[in-house]
Amino acid sequence: MLFVLSAKCFHIMKHTLKSGFTLIELLIVIALIAVLAGAVIIALNPARQFQQARDSERWSHVSVISNAIQQNIAENRGAWTCSVGDIPTSTTPINSTTGYDLCTCLVPGNLAALPADPSTGSFTDCATYDTGYTIVQATSTGRITITATPELAAGIEVTQ
Repeated sequence: MLFVLSAKCFHIMKHTLKSGFTLIELLIVIALIAVLAGAVIIALNPARQFQQARDSERWSHVSVISNAIQQNIAENRGAWTCSVGDIPTSTTPINSTTGYDLCTCLVPGNLAALPADPSTGSFTDCATYDTGYTIVQATSTGRITITATPELAAGIEVTQ
């Protein structure tokens, strides 16, 4: 009797050792995981997330430049006193070569460094920089507008 019981146990153990996943089952699971991973990546859209982050940085930069100009004007009793002259009345790039040189007016007094566009701008020092942003002062109202070119949004500008 003991021998028969042992044979049954051996038969059951032998059967359970053979159970497992087939190649087809494993391929189906891998395909499902791939499809789900693809859907998640598409839903998150990392390229768009990076574009939104750069646009947020542009918003921050034009606000910082605008606030620094306001601070400079307030420190000079309501007058813009800059060695490079008045703020232009036509849209002009903010850079050290062909545009309006804001750096000499704001750095280091009002800003530690001039912010630059995360994609196209560059700032090393006041001698060589290109912010990638533009500035204009309306002749009728005297309002100053700093503008950035966004990747996603309709337009980025701060007017004071």
